[in-house]
Amino acid sequence: MNLLVIGGGGREHAIIRSLKKNPQVQTIYALPGNGGIAKDATCYPISATDIDGIVAFAKEHTIDYAVVAPDDPLVLGCVDKLNEIGIPCFGPKANAAIIEGSKAFSKDLMKKYAIPTASYEIFTELDKALAYLETAEIPTVIKADGLALGKGVIIAQTREEAIEAVTDMMANAKFGKSGSTVVIEEFLTGPEVSVLAFTDGKTVKPMVSSMDHKRAGDNDTGLNTGGMGTVAPNPYYTADIAEQCMQEIFLPTINAMNAEGRTFKGCLYFGLMLTPKGPKVIEYNCRFGDPETQVVLPLLESDLLTVMQATTNGTLAETEVKFADKHACCVVTASAGYPESYQKGFEITFTPEAEAHTYVAGAKLEGSKLLTSGGRVTGTTAVADTLADAVKEAYRIADGVQFENAYRRSDIGRKALQA
Repeated sequence: MNLLVIGGGGREHAIIRSLKKNPQVQTIYALPGNGGIAKDATCYPISATDIDGIVAFAKEHTIDYAVVAPDDPLVLGCVDKLNEIGIPCFGPKANAAIIEGSKAFSKDLMKKYAIPTASYEIFTELDKALAYLETAEIPTVIKADGLALGKGVIIAQTREEAIEAVTDMMANAKFGKSGSTVVIEEFLTGPEVSVLAFTDGKTVKPMVSSMDHKRAGDNDTGLNTGGMGTVAPNPYYTADIAEQCMQEIFLPTINAMNAEGRTFKGCLYFGLMLTPKGPKVIEYNCRFGDPETQVVLPLLESDLLTVMQATTNGTLAETEVKFADKHACCVVTASAGYPESYQKGFEITFTPEAEAHTYVAGAKLEGSKLLTSGGRVTGTTAVADTLADAVKEAYRIADGVQFENAYRRSDIGRKALQA
């Protein structure tokens, strides 16, 4: 089989390594891929948002199955366009990807179908948003409606911060068109849990839960990032809570999307807060999370391609989705200064052990050298029988990833271990 994977980050590298385990897979093409992915797939410099370029490439290279991994191409209708030329895909069509593409849509969906979430208001006019903030409860959460690389959410601790965030989004176009509409919502408290779930639009098979570490600095200080590391499973997510989420959140969401004529197939990501009043949805993503994928897929014992095809074919109910009864930890090594300004172009070196356990996110090849080209550069994952051992191993192995100005948090997994 010839496979096509759209995207070029650590998540895509983890997906590609899992897909390679299937003996039927002959060739995996990655568009655009990156310098590290090039060791595991054939990369071509076609942007993940160049839908016409992707379709032309797929036609030319007789692709049997495509995995559309990032949010942008899903929202832009990449799956729809590939389906039109007869290529089956993993991932939702554009009318279902809106569940991530518009936070206003997803909040209204949850309200309509009584899916537990934070209370909220939606604004398209700056003056009305600012007037609302005069009396809103603080802290409050400000969200850009559209896609913003995982950075369009501001937790405002003061009224001044809230006003600044709304003004930045709506008047100063900090996130472009994504911030022309904003959602202002209630600040929830409790442990956060990420749950990725396979679905064919009827059946939902959740993956092992995980805990992300979004802030740039130790002890959850600094700016929000795309994620500085993850552990799985999340100790706060008990079997009882998992069953409650299935009945009150997961199945109702799939049913709601079907009722709206927006059947969702692929990976639906549930960002949850375990509040004193029960689990609530913070956000949906229409795809695998990054870096959650880097801890979840190493624990998957079933064949990833088989499961993906079952979501496409509507046969997920009859397909085994099994995870190892172990623990995983992923430690991200970033460029110092991320998520703001940082230098690029430093050579990355690996010990053989580190290379085998590391997914590359932000790197490019120049000749035979792998150079840093992004904020989050690598994610190193270890699997062990206990969480403590997985954390210890991930840090030990990550020491074998070296480049100038490398930075990583030193406390990934600490909160989970305390739980």
